[in-house]
Amino acid sequence: MDFSNSYEDKERAEAYSKLEFAGTYYLAYRDLPEIISQHVNGKSVLDFGCGTGRSTRFLQKLGFHVIGIDISEEMISIAKKLDQKNDYFLINDGDFHQFTPDSFDLILSAFTFDNVPTMEKKIMLFSGLSSLLKQDGIIINLVSSPEIYTHEWASFTTKDFPDNKKAKTGDIVPIITKDIKDKRPCYDIFWSNEDYQKVFTKSGLKPIKIYKPLAIGDEPYHWVNETKIAPWTIYVLKKKVNVKI
Repeated sequence: MDFSNSYEDKERAEAYSKLEFAGTYYLAYRDLPEIISQHVNGKSVLDFGCGTGRSTRFLQKLGFHVIGIDISEEMISIAKKLDQKNDYFLINDGDFHQFTPDSFDLILSAFTFDNVPTMEKKIMLFSGLSSLLKQDGIIINLVSSPEIYTHEWASFTTKDFPDNKKAKTGDIVPIITKDIKDKRPCYDIFWSNEDYQKVFTKSGLKPIKIYKPLAIGDEPYHWVNETKIAPWTIYVLKKKVNVKI
């Protein structure tokens, strides 16, 4: 099966634009303000793979100056309609030439790398993003944990896709989002933590912290596995320092 980005579809983009920070998604964003406050100095932010602007608006409310970029024309069009406060740009895949190198304090990638299909492509994108980062800047890479594709969740179901349990890095894995009207499966790329570590190393980045957020149990949601299995992984990355001898 050839991989294509599910979110380039107009109907899917419209449905996705109505998602809020509820259910399983709540855990993806709950800790970001604290994580950002601990690791980020400065206010200049690039939201890589901004989609319809949900994460861009989230960052703007935290007091940052944010630029949102995406390769999906449908997504960017909706983002601009929903939000006139932030800047949104449609870019060609992997083309960052319009942005000044060493200019961002934070680059957030929320779920974007779930849809990047090969190690070479991931390395190319992370290397490009790293060039835009200030020397003391931070990349936050928020991705789906491998377990999300093999369990049931408040916001997702995978029970109809038993082959997901045999998935290896680079395999295409279907998942259905229960919180939107569009019940067609989305197709993501399965990626292990070990192989993300390889990508970071080859991109000149190093993880300084890894978070796996769990639900506490007193949230106003009907959790399924969220209190014992982390659906998301949050990597906090910095540029490697080259020491000259």
